[in-house]
Amino acid sequence: MNAALKRFRIVAWIVGTFLIGLVFVAMPLKYIGHNDVLVTVISPIHGLCYMVYLVLGFHLAQQAGWKFWPHTVGLLLGGTVPVGSFFVERWAHRRILEEHPQAADPKIRQEERV
Repeated sequence: MNAALKRFRIVAWIVGTFLIGLVFVAMPLKYIGHNDVLVTVISPIHGLCYMVYLVLGFHLAQQAGWKFWPHTVGLLLGGTVPVGSFFVERWAHRRILEEHPQAADPKIRQEERV
């Protein structure tokens, strides 16, 4: 579960970063500055990363044993809202560690024992 959690966290940050760039930089440049170069570059990258986000999010939810509604659906929809994936990633990380303490990083577990 630790590997699935790490993969999901990394992809959630990537998706969130590209979505912020798309919504707050590329789209204003397209519609205000009449320059659609960034949109044509960032949109497909975000789309591909979001598909990976969906697969990894679904896999993580299955490993955690979450019900489809509302936990899995909420997790999957987190990548559609700008900055949403950052909050969903943090929520999922905390929830997984609460429900499955063995998913914690071994280094962190050693520090907690000391």
